[in-house]
Amino acid sequence: MLDEFKEFIARGNVMDLAVGVIIGGAFGTIVSSLTDDIIMPIVGAIFGGFDFTNYFIPLSSNVTAGSLAAAREQGAVLAYGSFITVVLNFLILAWIIFLMVKGVNRLRRKKAEAPAVPEAPPADVQLLTEIRDLLSQRR
Repeated sequence: MLDEFKEFIARGNVMDLAVGVIIGGAFGTIVSSLTDDIIMPIVGAIFGGFDFTNYFIPLSSNVTAGSLAAAREQGAVLAYGSFITVVLNFLILAWIIFLMVKGVNRLRRKKAEAPAVPEAPPADVQLLTEIRDLLSQRR
């Protein structure tokens, strides 16, 4: 069983998947920063200072705070602003991945469409072709 497990782990697909998960996690952090630190402040400035992260609906009468962090300490809240931010993160990530896949597919198509360079004929065929051409010039 241990040998089978080693064989399974050593397969290329499993290693590719592991690398993809690690890179995806790091890329998710970059997209979160892009959304939280760059896009959402711009959206907030355009729409009059909106800060989606602090949009919530109190589910308890004890919640009177103005910020989401303080409201969560006071009781249950429905944090729809955080949900909007997460959805925007997802859409941005999906768009970037779509553009990356589209670019890779374009490169693959160009490589496949490139005409193959015909191989040179063998030396004996070249020699016979030259002899034929010389004989046709003599006539």
